[in-house]
Amino acid sequence: MGDSWVLVDGAVAVDAGTVTEMLRARIAAGALESVLESAAGRTLFVVSNTERAMVMLLDHPGDPGEHATDPGAQEWSDGYVLANGQEDEYPDADTVPLHEGLRIVRGILTTGCPPSDASWTVDR
Repeated sequence: MGDSWVLVDGAVAVDAGTVTEMLRARIAAGALESVLESAAGRTLFVVSNTERAMVMLLDHPGDPGEHATDPGAQEWSDGYVLANGQEDEYPDADTVPLHEGLRIVRGILTTGCPPSDASWTVDR
């Protein structure tokens, strides 16, 4: 079973049933970076450019973590704006289409792990 999670920006409780709607609303409002923390100390980063998402899960501060991937993608995308205003560019192979990223986030909040059929890379 999944852990309890809060949106760091505002300390708002988030669950699997509301996370997709909440993240879509934040992205539509221009908040392209969202950071969720679990009661167990895990951190889930979601950064979007409105079309794709970088989804990264860390077990603790300093952890290299793990992230969602799109193994066949060969292009790069920009427009990933962080909360501090920095705009990043990532290889599409290290990001996923937004709908897939939201599905993965929902799975992590539900079970503590990405869905078994999601492409996922452990960076540890």
